[in-house]
Amino acid sequence: MPDSRAAVVVAVDQGTSSTKSVAMDATGMIVGSASVPVGQRSPRPGWIEQDPEEILASVVRSLGEVTAERTGNIVTVGLSSQRESALVWDTASGRALGPLLGWQDRRTAERATELAAQGLSASIRERSGLPLDPMFSALKFEWLLGQVDPDRTKARTGAITVGTVDAWLVQRLTGDRRIEAGNASRTQLLNIATAQWDDALLDIFHIPRAALPPVVSSNERSGHILGLGQGHSQLRIDGVLGDSHAALFAHGIRTPGQVKTTYGTGSSIMGLTGGPVSPTSGMVQTIAWQLDTPVAAFEGNILSVGSTLLWLAGVLGCTPDELDVLAQSVPDSAGVNLVPAFSGLGAPWWDAKAKSVLVGFGPGNGRAHLARAAFESIPFQVEDALERADAISGVRIETVLADGGPTRNNWLMQRQADLSGRRVERSDVAELSVSGAAHLAGITAGFWSEQDVAALPRRRSVFQPAGEEASRRASRMEWGRAVARSRFDPSRVEQVPSSNGPLSTRSSPNSDDPVLLS
Repeated sequence: MPDSRAAVVVAVDQGTSSTKSVAMDATGMIVGSASVPVGQRSPRPGWIEQDPEEILASVVRSLGEVTAERTGNIVTVGLSSQRESALVWDTASGRALGPLLGWQDRRTAERATELAAQGLSASIRERSGLPLDPMFSALKFEWLLGQVDPDRTKARTGAITVGTVDAWLVQRLTGDRRIEAGNASRTQLLNIATAQWDDALLDIFHIPRAALPPVVSSNERSGHILGLGQGHSQLRIDGVLGDSHAALFAHGIRTPGQVKTTYGTGSSIMGLTGGPVSPTSGMVQTIAWQLDTPVAAFEGNILSVGSTLLWLAGVLGCTPDELDVLAQSVPDSAGVNLVPAFSGLGAPWWDAKAKSVLVGFGPGNGRAHLARAAFESIPFQVEDALERADAISGVRIETVLADGGPTRNNWLMQRQADLSGRRVERSDVAELSVSGAAHLAGITAGFWSEQDVAALPRRRSVFQPAGEEASRRASRMEWGRAVARSRFDPSRVEQVPSSNGPLSTRSSPNSDDPVLLS
């Protein structure tokens, strides 16, 4: 039985569907945990909202459950959080002035199209490292301010603040007004070269600088956490990371060359990079974390992973576990492919106009083939991004480090290895983000050294690729054709996949727009 008197680090992971808190001892073992679900609502198609106060209550409750019996032996607190989600609040009180707009929210898609038509996409990408897309926070900030401060009177004075989940939680928990650099890099308002707010980007999105919190390092110590009760009045937050960044940190990746994939509602393929990321790569550039200096990373964001399985399970009237059994009951999908572009497609396509498609089905297909196609859409999408990561890295990535809730499915991880032709090493700590937040906070507080953290055990399960290369290539070709159909728009483009999966283009004889031939 763990010693309840031993010194521990406590960390919180505030995610899309739940908030988790853990206590971790000096050996890296999780000796206490709590999880609180949080809700989500969709008042209109494409709108994804959450209640900020419910999120705060989930953090306080999960923290309270973990700390209740550990008076006096908690060294520090770390925080990881969902990224890109946005909210606006009263600066003085911290009270939220509207809903939290989730990272999947697409209500600003039309505004993104307007900015693109003005020829601003390239400049936005060059300055922020991110493509112009509703996923990122800037468009959400603009929309939220339009609801509560359309003339920006309060925003220009700093009376109201716009920020990401980490910024709001830190202010509500400690009173500090600030935002961590890695999360700030996901707003599309941070200059990726200087790691500071960019005036040109602020002008494009109509965000007054005074409405944004100051950007701080990932290991910036906070003020004391308020309201945790007697015996915890001196606790501080000593490490803040975005959830995907925290998983990268927990994997022990500190130099370019390794890549991790986090599976959740969506998916994030991320690795460190020593230089800029080309806009043509299909991957984005971001700040992994900032300690002494900012550390650059590339990332591919896949919008629909676990959410695809939840959707199809709902359609078929079964549970996700039952969907898994269905998928494994057939040897293959019998030619059926599902491209889950529910909110468009993220990396490597970044196509907000893409539509969900189900391709290759007919009278001979049943529920099991649909289930198989839904599950296999996950490794197919991940491999699309990994191919681009190969190009950025300059060498083929032979081993992928995997984490996140869906990775508990051994069959899914084996399909990832088989369809990618790459070795998959899954962390046996399914929720790795909270561990990364604990590691960083513990280093900051002096609980561990960087060398101590590097030496902590990282238990992993290995999945070796099986099957013939010809079969793998054929499956990828069929998937590429399905993606082409998803992205097909007669007004701008026709599409066919190349032999490697990515799409090729050819100019139309009647238009300056490219035409991809079916």
